[in-house]
Amino acid sequence: MWTKIKWGLGILLVLIVGLFLHYTLPQHDIVRITETSNRITQIGGNWIFYSIEDTGTGSETSTTRDIRFIDAAYADGDVMVYRNEDTGWFWPPYFKWDSATLQAEAANLRSTAAAPQWVVITHYGWRIPLFSAFPNAVNIYPVEGPDVAIIPWVNLILLVVLIFLIVMIRKMWLQFRERMIDPALADAGEAWDSVEARAENARKEARGFFGRIGAWMNTWRARK
Repeated sequence: MWTKIKWGLGILLVLIVGLFLHYTLPQHDIVRITETSNRITQIGGNWIFYSIEDTGTGSETSTTRDIRFIDAAYADGDVMVYRNEDTGWFWPPYFKWDSATLQAEAANLRSTAAAPQWVVITHYGWRIPLFSAFPNAVNIYPVEGPDVAIIPWVNLILLVVLIFLIVMIRKMWLQFRERMIDPALADAGEAWDSVEARAENARKEARGFFGRIGAWMNTWRARK
C-alpha cells in the first residue's frame, strides 16, 4: 500500500513539474502574422494567465485592460492568437518591457497567404479558449520558410541544469540519510530491542517469583 502511495505521489509531482515547465519555458512557433490589434479585455478568475497589474498593462483596481494581441496562422491553416504583455520583474522571468516595440515589429511583418512572410514567435503559456487564456509573445524574427528547424537551446540548457540539480540533491539526501537518519534509526531499533529484552526478562522473573510463591502455598495446602 505504501509503495503505491509513494508511486502515486511521485507521478503527481512529476506531472506538476512537467506542466509548470511546459507553461513557463519558451516555445517557438513558425507562423504568418495576419493581424495586430489592441482590445479591451476583461480580467477576472483567469488572472493567473495574465501579467501582474503594475507591469504597465493596467491598474491595480481595474478589472479590464487594454491588451495588445497578435493574430497568426500556421502553414497548415490553423490559427493562433498571442497576447503581447510586459512581464516586468515578475514571474516568469523574461524581463520583458518592450511590448509596444514588439507590437510594431509584428505589424511590420504582417503578410498574406499569397505572399507569406514566415516568422518565429517565441512565447510562453497556453491557449485555453475556455479561460480566455493566450500565450504571451516575447520575441519575433523572420525566417525563410515554415520548415526551418528551431533548436530550443534555452530549454535544453535549463533542463540539463535541472537534472544536474536533482541528481546532486538526491546524492546529498542519500548521504544525509546514510550518515544521520539510518544510524539514528538503528540506535532507536537497538534501544527498542533492549527495552523489549528487559521487559521480557522482567516478565520471566515475575513469572518465576509468582511461581515460587504458588509452589510454596501449595506445600502449605498439602500439609493441611
